[in-house]
Amino acid sequence: MSYASFETKEQASARALLVPLCLFLGALLGFPTLINLWYSFSDVSFQNMLGSFVGVENYVSAVTNPKMWQALRFSLQFAVICTALEVAAALILVFILHPLLVKRPWMTAILMLPMMVSPALMGVMYRLILNEFTGAVPVYLEMMGYAVNFLGRGNIYKTVIAIEVLQWTPFAFLILLTARQTVSYELEEAAAVDGATGFRSTFHILLPMMKPALVIVLFVRFIDSFRVFDHIYVLTGGGPGNLTTSISIYIYKLFFVQNTLGEAVAVSILLLLMSLTLIVVAMRLVVRRS
Repeated sequence: MSYASFETKEQASARALLVPLCLFLGALLGFPTLINLWYSFSDVSFQNMLGSFVGVENYVSAVTNPKMWQALRFSLQFAVICTALEVAAALILVFILHPLLVKRPWMTAILMLPMMVSPALMGVMYRLILNEFTGAVPVYLEMMGYAVNFLGRGNIYKTVIAIEVLQWTPFAFLILLTARQTVSYELEEAAAVDGATGFRSTFHILLPMMKPALVIVLFVRFIDSFRVFDHIYVLTGGGPGNLTTSISIYIYKLFFVQNTLGEAVAVSILLLLMSLTLIVVAMRLVVRRS
């Protein structure tokens, strides 16, 4: 038996073994994709789950609705601000606490506690303690002469950002701390001998070595912040008005509150296409730089 024929049989066997996996993925992903495409082109609702074909009416309604663009703008602004604040705070904490955590690694578990709390539970907790009339924080501030309504129109945007940053900075901190600990002591010692200490060592030695982890943290936290839903919905329900309505909350309201399932799915598909476009552009930029 020749080597070529043996290789052909091996390839055929490999393809045959892949068939069950492809069928499983096709059933798992293909059917939901097809049914959602149909929903986006129909007037389906909870009263009429079959619906009738309406063409691109749902897509036209989605892109011409200013509330969708307002929700998309909020999600983008929220994601950019939260990601920047979380990564900046995590970097500062890493450089300050790294010497301490090397000697007392068990303290890292304490710093991770906010990340362990469910976002919905976090929303309930802050809804109670920041309530204008019964919340502990506003009451004590008012006793000191500072009347602040954290959930009012003037402060709610800063409040939801602060809650997001407080909860997820530990995630960025953990990843960046791990990257910081991979930098060898010999490299830092050699840099110190050459005169690179303090800020020079940080910006020319540590940060370049931590760059891959930094990129991962930025990417993951941006995606997670962009699709925020839990704590904002529990805390404000997307209000006051539509001030804190993220794109996830907007889709939820279209689907479950307004009963416009077709438009909700159309917005989701448009969001998926936008995300895929951004990912492809980002990947091409990374490939060109590398």
